[in-house]
Amino acid sequence: MSGLPLRGESAPDFALSNQFGETVRLSDLRGTPVAVVFYPFAFSGVCTGELCELRDNLALFDDDGVRLLAVSVDSKYTLRAYAEDQGFTFDLLADFWPHGDVAARYGAFDTSRGYAERATYLIDAQGQIVDTFRAELGHPRPLEEYRAALTKLSTRENRVGPLS
Repeated sequence: MSGLPLRGESAPDFALSNQFGETVRLSDLRGTPVAVVFYPFAFSGVCTGELCELRDNLALFDDDGVRLLAVSVDSKYTLRAYAEDQGFTFDLLADFWPHGDVAARYGAFDTSRGYAERATYLIDAQGQIVDTFRAELGHPRPLEEYRAALTKLSTRENRVGPLS
């Protein structure tokens, strides 16, 4: 898909509210590797299954010091209820208004249907995209793709080193 940020490029910066109304700005996380996980909607079947699998395997991210950010077009109020209902302790970010703006900058917004597509970006501590992968509507991203991407990220971080 054209418009996708590519591996090796700087990740587009953003500032979005999490489920608690706190602003999370990607550029403020420099020095920390980040996984940005776009998904269509809170409380939908495949999305819930995917995020619950990430919740249940959060150690994959934590062990490498990777901050997990899950982004949908839902409001922060919906995301708060969703996080409480599912026991999500990672940030759920609201790309609510302007509707889907951040997903669009990452080439992960379906303009005809009005939701974020299933796209994942692994970003190193310097803000560069190390890996990206996606899945079609109705199909979850396999946990193995996350493992492979985290390995690439870990290898890069060991070679480059975090910012100090």
